[in-house]
Amino acid sequence: MLQASGSVAPEIGLLAESVERFCLGEHRLGGDELAIDLPELSRCINLLQLKFSEMAATFAQTDEYDRECAYSPIHWLRTNCHLTAGAAGDRLAVGERLRNVPQSAEAMAGGEIGFSHLALIAREAEASAETGTNSEFDETRLLDKARDYTVGRFRNFCHHQRHAADPGRYASLEVDAVEGRTLGLQAGEGGMLWIRGVLDPEGGNALRTALEPLARRKGQGDHRNRGRRLADALVELAQHGQRSHLQVTTSLETLLQRAGAPAADVEFSLPISGAAMRRLACDCNVTRILLGADSQVIDVGRSKRTVSAPMRRALDARDRVCRWPGCDRPARWSAAHHVVHWSQGGPTDLDNLVLLCPRHHWMVHEGGWQIVRTEDHGFTTVPPQLDWYAARARGPDHRAA
Repeated sequence: MLQASGSVAPEIGLLAESVERFCLGEHRLGGDELAIDLPELSRCINLLQLKFSEMAATFAQTDEYDRECAYSPIHWLRTNCHLTAGAAGDRLAVGERLRNVPQSAEAMAGGEIGFSHLALIAREAEASAETGTNSEFDETRLLDKARDYTVGRFRNFCHHQRHAADPGRYASLEVDAVEGRTLGLQAGEGGMLWIRGVLDPEGGNALRTALEPLARRKGQGDHRNRGRRLADALVELAQHGQRSHLQVTTSLETLLQRAGAPAADVEFSLPISGAAMRRLACDCNVTRILLGADSQVIDVGRSKRTVSAPMRRALDARDRVCRWPGCDRPARWSAAHHVVHWSQGGPTDLDNLVLLCPRHHWMVHEGGWQIVRTEDHGFTTVPPQLDWYAARARGPDHRAA
């Protein structure tokens, strides 16, 4: 077992046989045997983490990290031990507070709790020391809960305890976290936008709460990975609540998607394709700026809503959800799409409009899919046509033959 001083050297010495057996692959392969071996291997790893924490805390007392031009011991551990800042901080906290949490260290050595539980208890000891009440810190109640709770539930319990002990300080830390919010937007090659930021727990929870429902898969044919679905959800969230006010500078040839036409210019981005412009213009405020062949401005139109508010309400009442088969995205998250685009002479009336969510609206305009009416006044979809010699269904921007 561990010495009273917190040293793990005796217990580490007992690990050699187990570690050698695990590393050489001499463990049993059956499920029931693995169910025995895995907790033991986890205990071995936890003990090694504990020894690492002791060594890290000792290293932090030296000036070696400064001599190697690191900003702090955590920075050095991140760089040289390939850890995240949080993981490095946990290990330093455990190593520095090991003498304050001897019962918890013993419990971890015996496999009763994990290293993550111990790190949370050490963080609480650290917080207690920062408030000048270190002498009052008692690990017993925390350890009892750690034995019963998963790491996630125990983390919440620790926060409740911290708030109960000093609600004023807890609130001030929340203020500091909010003040630490930051978001960077940097334009990259090809008009891509790089996003980097940090949110406080409350802000992060609000964002995740908004994104998670929008990032769910939409049927069996949705093969987007989670990163793509979250990115699509963020764009959809940004577009929700009001129609875009989009200033597009384009030529008539681009609007009609004629061969050889240039792209369309928009604010805050590189030029966009005619197909993208037509999708955005389906249901937004449009300020048209038409250019002649010599790039001179020949017409500047007034901003107008393609679909009026009363007509939009009628469309919402009729369709209720995105009309793509199998999609249930509600009307308020969907755009009004012209079955025959208005640039092709399609009228802005209910018979020529259909609600499509952002993903399916993109699939119709840029993804090569087609949405067509059925005889029972419903809609069906046609995937991108790969056989150019086969009879082609009517696309979203073409009149019926």
